[in-house]
Amino acid sequence: MRFPLRSTLTVAAGVAVASLSAIPAGATSSPVDVQLLSITDFHGYITPQNDAGNGTIKDPQGNTLVVGGAPYIVTHLNNLRAGHRNTITFSAGDNFSGWPTEVAYHADEPTIEFMNRAGIDFTTVGNHELDRSLEFLRDHMGRGECFGEVGVDSCFTDSSGKKFKGADFAISTANITSKGSTSPLLPPYVIRRFNGVPVGFINLTTPTTVEGSTSYQPSLDNLPLVETANRYAAELKRKGVQAIVANVHEGGTAGDVYDRCTDPRGPVVDFAKEATPDIDVIVTGHWHAYFNCSIPDPAGNPRPVVEAGYHGKLINEINLKIDRSTGDVIRSATTSVNHPVTRDVTPDSEMVKLVDYWKAKGAETSAQPVGTITGDLTRTRDADGESTLGNVVADAEYADSQRTPGGGADLAMVAVAPVKGSNSLRGDLKFAKGTTPGDSDGAVLFGEAWNTWGYANPVLTVTVKGSQLEQALEQQWQTQPDGSVKFAPLAVSKNVKFSYDAGKPVGDRIKPKQVLIDGRPLDTGKTYRLAALAYTLIGADGYAAFAGYTDAVRGNRDYEAFREYLRQGPVTPPTLDRATALPAAQ
Repeated sequence: MRFPLRSTLTVAAGVAVASLSAIPAGATSSPVDVQLLSITDFHGYITPQNDAGNGTIKDPQGNTLVVGGAPYIVTHLNNLRAGHRNTITFSAGDNFSGWPTEVAYHADEPTIEFMNRAGIDFTTVGNHELDRSLEFLRDHMGRGECFGEVGVDSCFTDSSGKKFKGADFAISTANITSKGSTSPLLPPYVIRRFNGVPVGFINLTTPTTVEGSTSYQPSLDNLPLVETANRYAAELKRKGVQAIVANVHEGGTAGDVYDRCTDPRGPVVDFAKEATPDIDVIVTGHWHAYFNCSIPDPAGNPRPVVEAGYHGKLINEINLKIDRSTGDVIRSATTSVNHPVTRDVTPDSEMVKLVDYWKAKGAETSAQPVGTITGDLTRTRDADGESTLGNVVADAEYADSQRTPGGGADLAMVAVAPVKGSNSLRGDLKFAKGTTPGDSDGAVLFGEAWNTWGYANPVLTVTVKGSQLEQALEQQWQTQPDGSVKFAPLAVSKNVKFSYDAGKPVGDRIKPKQVLIDGRPLDTGKTYRLAALAYTLIGADGYAAFAGYTDAVRGNRDYEAFREYLRQGPVTPPTLDRATALPAAQ
């Protein structure tokens, strides 16, 4: 659905929008037309998906449309650009940290190749752009600098036969800074000129980024959205830029029809109601929602606020008319529409080649050996809650912390059956492999390791009190609303052993003297360095005991930490003797 921003408009939420101020006299003579095309939350979904969640969308009549995939995105972009002299294509973030393995196995480089070829001009930084580090984003993704072993860890050969070169587009955000600073670490905005008229794009990142589970970056800070947007809008105006777009990786919801707006709410809607009226357009992402809204700015004038879904399902198109004499957007002439990326068009042949190449490359990478095991590592738990895989993963966390500067954990923990949320233990590693060529007994292949543990979460080493460790062990048993007790065991590294009394009340089953770390009883008044996934430490697993931890140091992501542990030599299934239930008489 395409809608103009008229002098009076009612948003679906029932908010009446005041009349726009009069259009300047010069606006009626040959305004400059500018087309904005955007995608968001692509997450590396270059391959067309066939499942309902990733490959379909409902149209306004409730019909199912099959959508997405790099070959179709490029065709639709080219079709939309046709006939537009002034057009620009950009992303509202979360392009990288792709979940499809053909992308994720290869340091997200296939996503960059796609975006370069699709003609992306710039992107804001989404939270997932920081799933590794600022340096990875800026220096590798942006500049093409290699890390690790070329062709193994980074700088893979792309579908055209060339080595990875980095992004052809700008990477920008105004509100990611070093800890304690107010100066952005990347360019805060992008300015482009159309027929001599400048348009400024302020790029912003959700403030949840630096303490998010996958994007946890203890050396960085987030500045608040509204204040930062207003600051740079004023700076752009001082530079003579009157037409301003906010490209914000922060989300909201407004119904479930991709080109409509019903009951808009969420952080980006609050932002839209508060950000300076000098901003003419707000393009958003992050919540994987789809909507096409017009929400009044603080002066009461309508402006588009849009989100184009996720995984390449939609392309948003906004058409601006800009007054040549003032350089400002004629709001009443602005139109916006979300286009589904349907597959009833001819797929772009170069993108078909790109997808096929990376899928084949993914199969090759998946089959690469990364280590060996001498027996099965499984998630099967004994009566005390231990499993061979859980114990090995705790040891992998501990080892990662020892390799990390500033880490040096005293112990490690991993949730093997969390109270809530995701379980990082996703699959078993079996010793016997059957008849698969090249997959010998005991060999662990790249893809097998990938599917065993992790969801791109970093291993953090933090300082906690001994009393917090005691409390965390107590929280392995939690009383549910129906009165039952849920057992949510935590695996510990091999230098830790503890006993518990299941006959005691919940909350009183652990005694510090029966928790041994390197053979010494837990001291509740002492501080310890603990290695665990960020997801666990921020409480997403349901263990609240870790709240208030300090001195966080980020190690490798779970995937890399596990592979590195496997590479150190044959891994033998550990004895299940780290947790022991005391006899009933004790």
